[in-house]
Amino acid sequence: MRRAVCPGSYDPATNGHLDIIERSSRLFDEVVVAVGVNKNKKGLFEIEERLEMLREITAKLPNVRVDSWEGLLVDYCRENDIAAVAKGLRSVSDFDYELQMAQMNRELTGVETLLMANNPAYGFVSSSLVKEVAALGGDIERFVPPIVYERLSEKFPKLGG
Repeated sequence: MRRAVCPGSYDPATNGHLDIIERSSRLFDEVVVAVGVNKNKKGLFEIEERLEMLREITAKLPNVRVDSWEGLLVDYCRENDIAAVAKGLRSVSDFDYELQMAQMNRELTGVETLLMANNPAYGFVSSSLVKEVAALGGDIERFVPPIVYERLSEKFPKLGG
């Protein structure tokens, strides 16, 4: 079975994330959407909230499951028989960082990394930017799945208004 992981913080998940997950699901037998747990960072959404939203977002994809991990991603891959990491690239700066990570991961455990060019419609969309615009009341509805928009509206009552 060809298995890949789409790792991230997903705080929150965006349509750009969903695009990479969907495309990966067509390339691999199973895709694990893995939320990284960093106890030193306080996110907007708790880990369980992110997992719940991701499960709803990916429910239509039968070969996708959602999980979380703490520590090195390559250790998670080894423990779960995952041979590849699938990541999206929005810009050249993403490439520089992701290339270094891909080379380190391969050197550590042999895990391969698939770097996928993003859909240009989401090239500027990041979780950080979505949160910033939402906090200021901007309309981010077209950049996130409906469940994420709903949850962001609860956190930021003036969202879209």
